[in-house]
Amino acid sequence: MGETLQRLCWLIPLAPWLAALWIGVGYGVGRSRGEAGEKTTARAALGGMGASLLLLLALDLQAWMTGAPPGEVDFHAWLESGPLRIGFTFTLDRLALAMATLSATISLLTTRFSVHYLHREEGFQRFFAILSLFNGALLLLFLSGNAVLAFAAWEVMGVSSWLLIGYAFDRPVATTNAVRAFVANRFGDAGFLVGVALSVHWLGTVEWKALLSSAERLDTMQSGLIAGGLLLAALAKSGQFPFAAWIARALEGPTPSSAIFYGSMMVHAGVFLTLRLEPLILHAPLMMALLFLMGGLTVGYALVCGWVQSDVKSLLLFSTQLQVGLMFMACGLGWFELAGWHLALHALWRSWQFLTSPEFMHGMVRPAWKPPGWVQGQTRLHAAALQRFWLEPMADALLVRPTESLGRDAQSFDDRLVNRMVGLPGTAGAVASLADWEERTEGGEESWDVSAAAAGGRGVMGRLLERISHALHWFEERLVLRGGGEGLLSALHRVGVYFLLADRLLSRPRYLMVFIAVTFIVIL
Repeated sequence: MGETLQRLCWLIPLAPWLAALWIGVGYGVGRSRGEAGEKTTARAALGGMGASLLLLLALDLQAWMTGAPPGEVDFHAWLESGPLRIGFTFTLDRLALAMATLSATISLLTTRFSVHYLHREEGFQRFFAILSLFNGALLLLFLSGNAVLAFAAWEVMGVSSWLLIGYAFDRPVATTNAVRAFVANRFGDAGFLVGVALSVHWLGTVEWKALLSSAERLDTMQSGLIAGGLLLAALAKSGQFPFAAWIARALEGPTPSSAIFYGSMMVHAGVFLTLRLEPLILHAPLMMALLFLMGGLTVGYALVCGWVQSDVKSLLLFSTQLQVGLMFMACGLGWFELAGWHLALHALWRSWQFLTSPEFMHGMVRPAWKPPGWVQGQTRLHAAALQRFWLEPMADALLVRPTESLGRDAQSFDDRLVNRMVGLPGTAGAVASLADWEERTEGGEESWDVSAAAAGGRGVMGRLLERISHALHWFEERLVLRGGGEGLLSALHRVGVYFLLADRLLSRPRYLMVFIAVTFIVIL
């Protein structure tokens, strides 16, 4: 019986996903739309989460009766390439079962709360489909047996949160905040991928059990780099410094999504990942110090920003950030078990606070909270807290604007070189997409003259021969026929000008950052 129950653990994340699929298909065929389809939608969402919770409770009961959790369950190979094997594996240890059971309980209660909260909302079915998608991904993250499966769940969680932050997609503020939150988390995802790649390179595995048990074979630098990449993802997902600014934008979503995302479970996903990496982090003292530092900075940031909030949800959010920062500080000190208990108790308490915040807002105008007396006269600190210490403007200046400049330079390179090499017309007449073609057609612009283009070289070879012909003609006319060396001197002068322009271009800060990043990757 126990073996059979363990082999069914894959149904735990699958049940909410099947509910999301059922809701989506029903809405697509028109069987569960509008108010008439709310009951069917709610039953599907509640049934999916209820089935997951029952399976988890059965596994918990089995672990309690046998005195030990089931451990690793390997179903089959997901990907095999040479010595590397990535399996479809689940980890059913104490940490995984505790987190999954807690998540399923809170998710079921939040789903039940949402049935009445979103009654007669236009996006009722859409909300429950996305919420079920997120719930399944969260359970998969906690139960995943390797880093690749965890990363897949990590990404589904990110997409689900993006969709629910932008739930009111007709409001520009909601869509803008959703995109900002989504992009901010991509930096953490890049760190996750670096950690996975380094694990494959140095250990030849991505399975949590093998990776963590092999931590002693790594030196301090290797352990620090693997842990650093994964902890970057943890800090970003949990809204810790320097990624603390994005999480305040996530409150644009409905209150139930805020409760489960940023009040109880998703904001703690980074702490869970840190707890999972405990053996690896203990071999990287620098990462423990950074965890303590980032957690401490987040505590200070959330404390000061929370003093100036004028609505309940924002006050609860900064309070959540503060508590999660304390959890990271505990992990930095090596108190992983304390951080785990703190996580569980805080998730339960904060989810209840978020779900009851609408009733609280109806009973009062402002939160019953005043900052300490010693800060009431600090006008500069008050202004900095209102601006949230300008973290987002600094991120724009350091990351967004250089990236936009790189994009413009790449587009210019495509227009001036790549398009001509493949035989496309220049910038003025290029049709970059179907939308561009339709816009030109509707605007009455003249179409591309194929016969005129065919007169010249076409494609790479045609253009190459045409360029060679022009170059030989220029060489003969300017250098050979003119003689005296003046033509050659003038040509060298022009080449020097081009090299000077290229040198100035490459000396810009954004290209220096690119070269440093490429050099770092090559060294690794």
